[in-house]
Amino acid sequence: MPPLTSLLPPALLPIVLLFASNVFMTFAWYGHLKHKSAPLLIAILASWSIALFEYCLAVPANRYGSAIYSTAQLKTMQEVITLIVFAGFSVLWLKEPLHWNHLVGFAFIAAGAYFIFHRW
Repeated sequence: MPPLTSLLPPALLPIVLLFASNVFMTFAWYGHLKHKSAPLLIAILASWSIALFEYCLAVPANRYGSAIYSTAQLKTMQEVITLIVFAGFSVLWLKEPLHWNHLVGFAFIAAGAYFIFHRW
């Protein structure tokens, strides 16, 4: 199998890896909320186990991404991706609706991301 770096364009690779890492991290942080009857220790151990996979994706995402993007751009990408993943997770996994005020807040964060990537 060819290395991951040859499968995707260099500018896209960190974005794909950050999306995947955020799916794992969102489940690590919030997935246990659907199973509140489970003992807290089990939730902690399960979350740490899931988070290991998140780090295995986030570290390469930032390593590869730093060749193309600034650190501020990588962090901004990660935050916007986190919100996208979290919004989907909230609706699909936790069955919590998104309200207009959530969407407005997300839009303001996206506007901030625009300024991070815009060259003046």
